[in-house]
Amino acid sequence: MTGKAKPKKHTAKELAAKIDAATTNRGGGKAGLADRSGIEKGGHAKLECPLCKVTAPDVKSMKIHHDAKHPKVAFDETKLNNLHATVVAESSNKPKPGIRGSLKK
Repeated sequence: MTGKAKPKKHTAKELAAKIDAATTNRGGGKAGLADRSGIEKGGHAKLECPLCKVTAPDVKSMKIHHDAKHPKVAFDETKLNNLHATVVAESSNKPKPGIRGSLKK
């Protein structure tokens, strides 16, 4: 049992976890906000259901959604909308506006 004046030592495991938590990108902040909102690459969701516009990160999750919500319609992978391909293609053609819509030169 330690006394009141004696400080407790941190273990190497605690210190490593603290460093890992401070230096690892967890998807927060401005960069994470852009990723979650779907402005750059469609967010975390890659595919969109053509029937109800629900998004899913992969084909397996979209198949589970389709079987649960649209059991009478046959599942077809070719009809799914790939949000990452469409958003990146659209943004590459247009110049990006700067502050208040002005174009940077």
